[in-house]
Amino acid sequence: MSRRADRPLSPHVTVYRWPLNALMSIAHRVTGTGLLLGALLVVWWLVAAAASEEYFRLVNKALTSPVGDLLMLGLTLAFWYHFCNGIRHLIWDTGAGFEDRSTRVTAAFALGGAVLLSVLTILLVR
Repeated sequence: MSRRADRPLSPHVTVYRWPLNALMSIAHRVTGTGLLLGALLVVWWLVAAAASEEYFRLVNKALTSPVGDLLMLGLTLAFWYHFCNGIRHLIWDTGAGFEDRSTRVTAAFALGGAVLLSVLTILLVR
C-alpha cells in the first residue's frame, strides 16, 4: 500500500497548527455564549428573589455551593476575557494592529488582562 493511503482525504483540524487569532476568535465566541448562559443564571436568581424567600434560599444555596463558586469563577474569567478581547477588536476596527507581532502582543494582553482582572474581582468580592 502506498503512503498516500496513510494521509487524510481532506485537511482536518488535527493536521494543522491553529493560528493564535483563530483560537482567540473561537474563545471569544465561546465566552460570549457562556456569558449568555450566565445571564440566565442571574435572571433565575432574580426570579427566585421575587418568587419567595424559600425558593430564593434554594437558588442562592445552589449558586453559592462549591460547584456554583466554580461556575462563577468561570463566568468571571469569561467576562473579563470577552471584555479584553473586545477591546482588541475595537482596536482592529480602526484598521490598526493587524501585523503578526501586534496580534501576538494584543493576544497576550487580552489573556493576561483577563486573568489579572479576574483575580482582582475575586479578591474584591471575597
